[in-house]
Amino acid sequence: MKKRTPISAIMTSDVITLNHSDSLVTAEKIFKKNNIRHIPIINGSKITGMLSYTDLLRISFADAVYKDEKEIDTTLYDMFTIKQVMTKNVISVNSKTTIKEVAEMLSKKEFHALPIINNKKLVGIVTTTDLINYLIAQF
Repeated sequence: MKKRTPISAIMTSDVITLNHSDSLVTAEKIFKKNNIRHIPIINGSKITGMLSYTDLLRISFADAVYKDEKEIDTTLYDMFTIKQVMTKNVISVNSKTTIKEVAEMLSKKEFHALPIINNKKLVGIVTTTDLINYLIAQF
């Protein structure tokens, strides 16, 4: 394992994002369709927050058991906005940050994804799953 490998080596660069004005119904559809658990929230080109599938589970009975279900009960989702549910104080790193540094950050925090920002622009996302897959590939 190389100690100085940059996070850009394992980050997802084709990032799915949502606008802060999108609905939670749209968010859940995107989570399920793409089988992802974290979505950066943007306003224009600026990242304003992160939304996780767990955030949705906290406010609803979002049915993780029935992932194939096409109809979503939107009653509770209509009571909240993405801005109300998302994490607002987002910690980010740049693409030159090492995998080791990112792993240390995520091991000490209560979140499981970090946006990768270069020159104030979202260029990627890295998750704990990316780190685990990287570790597995080393063996």
